[in-house]
Amino acid sequence: MGFTRLFLCVKDTELEKMKGSPLEVRITELINPSVEEMGLEVVRTRIMDGKRRTLQIMIDHTDGEKVITAKDCAKASRQISALLDVEDPISGEYDLEVSSPGIDRPLMREKDFARFAGYEVKLSVATAIEGRKHFKGVLLGIKGQTVQMRCDGAEPVDIDFSDITAAKLILTDALITAALKEAERQAAVQDETT
Repeated sequence: MGFTRLFLCVKDTELEKMKGSPLEVRITELINPSVEEMGLEVVRTRIMDGKRRTLQIMIDHTDGEKVITAKDCAKASRQISALLDVEDPISGEYDLEVSSPGIDRPLMREKDFARFAGYEVKLSVATAIEGRKHFKGVLLGIKGQTVQMRCDGAEPVDIDFSDITAAKLILTDALITAALKEAERQAAVQDETT
């Protein structure tokens, strides 16, 4: 049995607004409380079929400020693995992959669209807007349930959040510079506390 590769959206504690297959939603509901106790949050859950099935869980710090480290991923992986061993929601063998969302991360939650306003994004929608289903441009932010972006210097496009099927940051010099500054800031804070 194959699974469709869909993104999963976790909007803070409103798990009922998730996108994804029923199994991906169930897994997120199962692991979310334990992940949150670690000061982390699930950004995306995805089941990928290939030569070997993979369950990919992307995590981030709940404050959105700190960079996810390999240590964070290892700790979360142990906790998630233990939960999945007990509940056994996936039949058959699979690999568990716990990772950070990365610099050019997927945008899954409303707060992601607010946090990364001003950066370039690629976005796809289920229902065509002015004949288009794919957009690339500068994210202007989110107002209520509407994501706004500017494509090719044209007038802003308003996109209903619930209609978005995929969205991700585009790796640009501005995004890399911001990520480097954040890493330097965190290193300085770490040095002060040790």
